This record gives sequence, C-alpha cells and structure tokens, in this order.
Amino acid sequence: MKGTFFRVLASIIFLVFGAIAAQAATPLRIAFVDTGNTGRSMTSAALAQKWVADNKANVAIISRALNMDPYFVSPEPDFVKLLSAKGLDVSTHRAAPFDKSVVTFSDFIFVMTASHRDRILADYPEAKSKVFLMAEFATGTPTEVLDAYGQPPEFYVKVFAQLNELVPLIMDKLPKK
Repeated sequence: MKGTFFRVLASIIFLVFGAIAAQAATPLRIAFVDTGNTGRSMTSAALAQKWVADNKANVAIISRALNMDPYFVSPEPDFVKLLSAKGLDVSTHRAAPFDKSVVTFSDFIFVMTASHRDRILADYPEAKSKVFLMAEFATGTPTEVLDAYGQPPEFYVKVFAQLNELVPLIMDKLPKK
C-alpha cells in the first residue's frame, strides 16, 4: 500500500511539473499589424525578433496586414535597406493577412494607428484586451506610427527611427514567460 501511494504521488508530481514546464515552454505570442504588412509591421517584427535573440526571450513574433494587396507582398525597399544596415535581412518577407487565428493565438496585438485598432475591434470585439496602439503601450502617449509608403527615403528614415525607439520599449514591458 505504501508503494502504491508513492507511485500515485510521483505520478501527480510528474503531471503537475510537466504542465508547468509545458506552460513555461509556450512562448509569449505577439503580432505587429499595419495596413499592408510590407513596411511598418514587418519592420517592427524584424526589430522585435532581434530583441528576442539578443535577450534570449521566450517570445514568438509575427506581422500581418489588415488590407493586404495580393499584388504587392514584398517588403518596401527603403525598409529593407534600413534593416540591412542593422544586420537584419527581410528580403524574403512576404505579406500575410490578418485573420481570426491571429486574435485566437496572440497574447498581444500591436497596431500602428487608431484606425487599425478600431478595424480589428469592429471585426473581432473579443480582441479588446489584446490590441494596443504601439506608441501608447510603449510610452503612454497615444501617438500613431507614421506611414512611409510612397514617401521619399528621408521619410522612411524618420519612421524607422520611430519604430527603432518604440519596439525595445514594448519588448521591455512585456510580461516574462
């Protein structure tokens, strides 16, 4: 009887610690979202992935488009150049659309503008606790991330600087898993 008790106890302990280990192994999942997923969200994701690698964090990152143009899925060349200067290669990135699965599986969804947030919440009201304006989460100020699409290279530099400032602030504020 004593042996049975210890076998049962050992099984319970194994199950409990196994469940805890499995939960700890599950990464924090975050999505960066913008209009086309060829500029700001892709750049944010690349910067966040570098932060994850540098900090050995247990975080999975994706980027998505709310209004993806199926004929324009490659990264904007100016962002490719700016990221390349930081040692990040996004040349193979292809835009991907935002859908219900992003809401279901993400712990945090970071958007560039209030209209992005409003669009997600109109389509997926259950995402209310997950969707954040990037700058507001990072700094407490509800500033929008500028859109460089179609602008001259100098404007891309300005947007890149904004993202380069916001992303590490966001990553530092995320809960640790």
